[in-house]
Amino acid sequence: MRLLQKLATVMLLGSCAFATDVAILQNGFSIRHEHREVVGSVTRLYTTADNSAFVDIPSSDIDHFERDLTPTAVSAPAPIAPPAPNVPKAPAIAITKAKPLDAKALNEVINSISDRHQIDPDLINSVIHAESGFNSHAVSPKGARGLMQLMPQTANQLGVNNSFDPKDNVEGGTRYLRELLEQYNFDIVKALAAYNAGPQRVQQYHGVPPYYETRAYIARIIREFNKKKLAEKKAAAAKAPAVKSVKKPVAKPGAAAVTSESIAPTAAQQSIR
Repeated sequence: MRLLQKLATVMLLGSCAFATDVAILQNGFSIRHEHREVVGSVTRLYTTADNSAFVDIPSSDIDHFERDLTPTAVSAPAPIAPPAPNVPKAPAIAITKAKPLDAKALNEVINSISDRHQIDPDLINSVIHAESGFNSHAVSPKGARGLMQLMPQTANQLGVNNSFDPKDNVEGGTRYLRELLEQYNFDIVKALAAYNAGPQRVQQYHGVPPYYETRAYIARIIREFNKKKLAEKKAAAAKAPAVKSVKKPVAKPGAAAVTSESIAPTAAQQSIR
């Protein structure tokens, strides 16, 4: 009987790696997870032991894995995931006209704002793509508005007078994203989860809420951001093939370091810009 139990344990560990580990991505970000498994071309990182929350990352975007030596506090098991909150549709609103920006002008706005808040412009672009598809007059069924889909209450708190003005919207959305990154100790996964589902949901579930929409949202942004960083790395290598490739930092010198609850004390810290 003991032999059968041991064999079952070995088979289980062979199909899915257990223990608290850190996935180090190609762009320098890292994601703490309880265990993982390979599903086709992606690696599924389970952020809770009961599999109620996970993030799918293309396996090619993962550089390596490390053991997480960070002490963790014992927390209550995550509750069974309820359906996503049923929020009534917002009433029709009048869209305030704002001067549209072409791709070049919008790119200049994003670069300027990224410098001010020390966030990689590629990350801002990836969030905008996921939120609105670069439609500055987008309005969600819940009432979120503009490029970075700011809720009216959030826009008011951020001092955004016109959510349909690209400059105001990106300024407010980027500042909000920066605040969330600082709130979660620069854990990019938790910050994106809070941006999508709200900080109260992240607090309720002690991490990524078990909503398919939120999980897909996080995976899409990380996948797109990784793709951009890898493309930049290849382009730089092609221009200077004789020069030894050096990983480009995602932050300016002096910017706040991107850590996360998933970064072990021995892991190299990267920054958002």
